[in-house]
Order: sequence, then C-alpha cells, then structure tokens
Amino acid sequence: MSRVGKKPIQVVSGVSVTLRDQQVTVKGPKGELSASVHPEITVEMKENTVQLSRMVHGVTQGYQRKLELVGVGYRAEMKGSKLQLQLGFSHPILFQAPKGIKIETPSQTAITVSGIDKQLVGMVAAKIRSFRPPEPYKGKGVKYEGEYIRRKAGKAAAGAKT
Repeated sequence: MSRVGKKPIQVVSGVSVTLRDQQVTVKGPKGELSASVHPEITVEMKENTVQLSRMVHGVTQGYQRKLELVGVGYRAEMKGSKLQLQLGFSHPILFQAPKGIKIETPSQTAITVSGIDKQLVGMVAAKIRSFRPPEPYKGKGVKYEGEYIRRKAGKAAAGAKT
C-alpha cells in the first residue's frame, strides 16, 4: 500500500484550507475544491501542512490530459463552447464540457482537457476517448498522448504462416 497519502503537504501562500466537520475546502488562485472525508479518517492542519495533496495541487497548478486523433479525416475543433469531432461516422459528434473544464484544440488532431479537479478532468478525457477508442489493427481512434497501442496482425498475415 502506498504511503504517499500519509505525508504532510505544505500549503503555499495564496491557498487557504478550511476544515469543518468532515468537509474540507481548499481555495486557490485557479478556483475552489471541496470534498467530504470519511468519518474514520482524521484530517489535521498543523501550522502550514495538511494531507490533501491532490486538492492543493489542483487549485494552484491545475491538471490536464492530452488526447490525439489518429486516422484519415479525423479532426477536432471548437464550435463556440462545444467540441466538434469528425471520427469517421456519418455525422459529427458535439460534446459539451461540464462546468469547471476547459477544452482546447491546439491543432486539428490534438485535444487538451484541463481543470482543477483531477477526477473530473480524467472522466471528461475518458468520455472523449470513448467516442472512438483506438483499435488494434490499424491504430485509428482517439488515444491519450504517449499511449502505446498494441497492434495485431490482420487476416493476410495469419494466412501467410502456413
């Protein structure tokens, strides 16, 4: 089991942490996060240290996930506040980002999802990826940046073995 969660985290200047009953609220320059803590877990604030690393990191620096589109004719662009995806279907896919999430398209084949809540950023990136997950034969689809797609041999390669 990881012991990273037990280490105290320094609260930097510009960030305020409020502990009220089992509710923890962290405010910073990028926004505010709150979470309820299980009753069996005790959260203590001593001087400028607290054990909420993900929340403190989120309100100071934020989180982001990058996606890549692989395939002929696959492209993404922002239409107002909605993300429009062309993924080989007969129709474009329009995706509205939830509150607190910012989606950018630096190029037609790249998407950046950013926000202060790590869980929400990951869920939105996974939802966009689920529209056309990468397939193992040609590698086409929406994938995370740096993700390795294990390729399979097709029917022609299977018949050539005999």
